[in-house]
Amino acid sequence: MRRTLPLFGIAALGVACASSPKPAEAPMTAANTPAASSSSPIYAFEAKDIDGKDVRLDRYAGNVVLIVNVASKCGFTPQYEALEAMYEKHRSEGLVVLGFPSDQFGNQEPGAESEIKEFCLTKYGVKFPMFSKIDVNGPNAHPLYKWLRAEQPGSFDKDAPGAAMLYGHLEKTMPEVLGTDAVKWNFTKFLVDRKGRVVKRFESMDKPESFEKDVVAELAAR
Repeated sequence: MRRTLPLFGIAALGVACASSPKPAEAPMTAANTPAASSSSPIYAFEAKDIDGKDVRLDRYAGNVVLIVNVASKCGFTPQYEALEAMYEKHRSEGLVVLGFPSDQFGNQEPGAESEIKEFCLTKYGVKFPMFSKIDVNGPNAHPLYKWLRAEQPGSFDKDAPGAAMLYGHLEKTMPEVLGTDAVKWNFTKFLVDRKGRVVKRFESMDKPESFEKDVVAELAAR
């Protein structure tokens, strides 16, 4: 599904991204030690972090996890600021944000992992864990994303608040993703509860501050 497309919403936004010299790990509390691991399929997945090291997602068992496909040159890239703010605000309560760079949408994540890491660090200083680039759609999609999409197919409607411009762009350039469970663009978010269930999906135009209440509700659930 990777192709070169016109950059969506990039102009005049001073696009930026964020990462850290070494992806931060969730606080090791009684909630997310190996003994607390759930039987949810999410904890069997493994991915390479931004430095190329294998990470099993069971290290985040017992936490509320927000999984986001990110890009450095996208009109939605400034959402990094709000994602980092949410992470810093709620990490002590058990929130983890996981960033997965992908170059499948308009070639808006063209750099190597080292470039992504440096660019992200200098712009927003994000401390939540960042991973190596993956595909989120198509035959080479990471197994994690195949599972996330199946669990929460989403409902991308052009009448949803803020969706009209992106919907129109997709109609012209990627009509095959409309009406499917495919990730539609950068900064789609999947919210996973403490038991490893995918409970919500938020689309690219959904700003983190608009669904913080959903995150807080999951953090409060035991």
